[in-house]
Amino acid sequence: MKTASLIATLFCAAMAANTIVVPSMAQKSGAVKPVASKSDIGASAQKSSAKIPSGANPKGVTLIPSRGFSGELTEIAKSNYQWTGVAVSRKNRVFVCYPRWSNMGPISVGELLPDGSVSAFPDKKWNEWIQGGKVVGEEFICVQSVYCDSSGALWILDPAAPKFQGPITDGAKLIKVNLASNRVEKVYPLSSVAPKDSYLNDVRIDTRRQVAYMTDSGLGSIVVLDLRSGNARRVLDTSPSVKAEDIRVVIDGKRWGVMPDGSVRKVHADGIVLDKSGEYLYYQALTGKTLYRVATKDLRNEKLAAKELNTKVEKVATTCPADGIEFGADGKLYVTSIEDSSIKSLNLSAAKKELTTVIKDKQLVWPDSLSLRGDGYFYVTCSQINLGPKAPTPYKIFRFKPKD
Repeated sequence: MKTASLIATLFCAAMAANTIVVPSMAQKSGAVKPVASKSDIGASAQKSSAKIPSGANPKGVTLIPSRGFSGELTEIAKSNYQWTGVAVSRKNRVFVCYPRWSNMGPISVGELLPDGSVSAFPDKKWNEWIQGGKVVGEEFICVQSVYCDSSGALWILDPAAPKFQGPITDGAKLIKVNLASNRVEKVYPLSSVAPKDSYLNDVRIDTRRQVAYMTDSGLGSIVVLDLRSGNARRVLDTSPSVKAEDIRVVIDGKRWGVMPDGSVRKVHADGIVLDKSGEYLYYQALTGKTLYRVATKDLRNEKLAAKELNTKVEKVATTCPADGIEFGADGKLYVTSIEDSSIKSLNLSAAKKELTTVIKDKQLVWPDSLSLRGDGYFYVTCSQINLGPKAPTPYKIFRFKPKD
């Protein structure tokens, strides 16, 4: 696959080098905050008029103010820069990432602060890399996703493919940040499993077995990383389960992904999630309607031949084109449905596994990543990929809680 084709394949070919930088609200007003303290990326979220009762927030827990309701959605924050990933820690700290699909965005990873602004995380230095800069392994090049595990760590996946013109040599990596100290604890180089035209997309961590699982939406694959040894392997490369399907993705009455030459963009394995026990890994292609799962014991078995591993994959259900998937506190699987601006759920314990619409709202423009908070609330980013590089409205993060 040629680079130009890869750009077309992955999400949005319009995210190109000549993108016009959209100023943030702070820039428009002239009140630009120093990067050393707070980034002006996040447009301030208006605080709720209802005051938080004294003692309502547990010690050490960050409360993010929210504004207005749209049905069952609560707007948490908005930004004039495109974000994809969101992660909520056990203490309700919220982290976001901005992939370098264009020239937009002064930082790659940030923490959403109570006033609605975003601060470079874990520090300014990690966020200082610019296109063409030197790669030493301690910089964010093009962060695609962030994930908080159960042990109090933030994981940052960097496919190192800015503008989809990568991966840059020695750039792909997985970074572990200790949230108690806010310091990078470990960097796992992934160049050996990030070949030309790959795009590492999402990550989940099994803290019990010390294994990381990642999807490659560029070529279609699962990456298994032993966190103790640092050994990483690409698996299921030849399995249809990690490949895009021949489907039509229609958003607002328009078919998404059709190229000038008539070809259609394909985005392979994307959304990924572990069940509560860590015994099964669930995943699906973004341009696909089939949810698959495979036992993690088989993924970890290095002696299992590729053909034999392929036979271990199970088809779980027919779903919809979805960017993010995550289990809820109720045990149901939740998916972000990009075609109809909704969040849907799937009861995997039911005999008949059918999607149920949980929330449908026109403000969910390309709902992207999901992150579950400890109290059962979900956070979801809207990346507006279908609107191209000049989205007419700010990128938003919403919060919602499924009804019992």
